[in-house]
Amino acid sequence: MRSGDRIGGDIKRAELELMTAKAAAVKPAGLTVPQYSALLALSDHPGAPAAELARLCLVTPQTMTTILQNLVAMGLVERTPHQWQRNVLENRLTEAGYAKFREADKGAVAVEQKLADAFTDEERAQLRALLQRCSEVLGSSYRTRD
Repeated sequence: MRSGDRIGGDIKRAELELMTAKAAAVKPAGLTVPQYSALLALSDHPGAPAAELARLCLVTPQTMTTILQNLVAMGLVERTPHQWQRNVLENRLTEAGYAKFREADKGAVAVEQKLADAFTDEERAQLRALLQRCSEVLGSSYRTRD
């Protein structure tokens, strides 16, 4: 297959442009995209443990641990033992974390809105379906390899 016929590069280029735009959008709030993603996940899933946040943010558990340590050091997240499972830490946004998230989210939403506005409702649905098919094809072929 010729390089110009491969769609992987197109997907990677679009992802790179999206992440570059989001990085610029959340930088004024003093956050990186991974930090913003963790705050976004916590805003939707208060108390989520690190492993769940890693799944939601599509990063490894080790990476999420580092992200959370940095967010705790910034005073944006607090970690407390789970009520019944003491070896599990619950993660929650602090008041400062909510404020920082709202600040960064304005920029991130603007990026997402600009992207969404480039497509009709039907095109967005079709694009999502096509990307889902890519994920299914690649995910299943990757998982079956040993």
